[in-house]
Amino acid sequence: MGELLALTSALCFGVTHFANGLLSRARPGMTVSFHAQLGGTAVAVPAAFLAGGTGGGLGYGLLSGIGTGVGVAFLYRAIGRGAMSVVVPISDLGAVAIPVLAGVVLLGERFSLIAGAGVVCALAAVWLVSRTGRAERKPPPGFVDAVIAGIGFAVQFLAMARVPADAGLWPIAASRVSSVVVIAVLLLGTRQPLRIPPRPAVSAGAAGVLGSIALLLYWYATQQQLVSMATVLSALYPAIPVVLAMLFLGERVNRTQTAGLLGAVAAIVLITLG
Repeated sequence: MGELLALTSALCFGVTHFANGLLSRARPGMTVSFHAQLGGTAVAVPAAFLAGGTGGGLGYGLLSGIGTGVGVAFLYRAIGRGAMSVVVPISDLGAVAIPVLAGVVLLGERFSLIAGAGVVCALAAVWLVSRTGRAERKPPPGFVDAVIAGIGFAVQFLAMARVPADAGLWPIAASRVSSVVVIAVLLLGTRQPLRIPPRPAVSAGAAGVLGSIALLLYWYATQQQLVSMATVLSALYPAIPVVLAMLFLGERVNRTQTAGLLGAVAAIVLITLG
């Protein structure tokens, strides 16, 4: 069950980033991320009141939101500068590698042989999908922003995994609120606008609601399996924007990226069997 929750989380994350990535092509990426998190907050806070719970783990929820705010702000800015099929997988390198390393080194998590092979396969898949195939040594457009986003998402995953199971939805709400504050500070610091027209604002907010659902599913997944496993499966989400960008934006992937997508499928199978 944990594997299914994590994979559904990946699907939701992937669709969210694709939808807001499209908006970031026409609007400032950080501003899009601000409205996306506002939408998620507008749903998460009332849901927390209805769901109840002990409210424990609020500190971890706030920390997760800081990571989310940094992650989405810099990811959407990266998408506005470079190809979605390139920058999203690059952001995922840190998002998956850092939590897996923390799970093994700090939390003492151990895999079965088959599951361990799946983790290695997943890491390789993410790296392969991020390869552009360019001959020049110059990083692709949006590279630095994507790396910063990956570190933010790693904090998001690690912090949310520490939230206790009986906390209810309060940590999710806290995460959304703190992400809004972080992005607002980034917007003021970079002198980006806070507002966009109503229609794209509503679209970003709707995608943000899906992002909140993705985070909730990831949290549930960490309650049923190793943090590193849940993170690896949830962090396979770049495959979704890559495929959607191919289908709807006409972006093309090279052979190396195709191998990475196939590797992601193999990783899912191995981790599930393990």
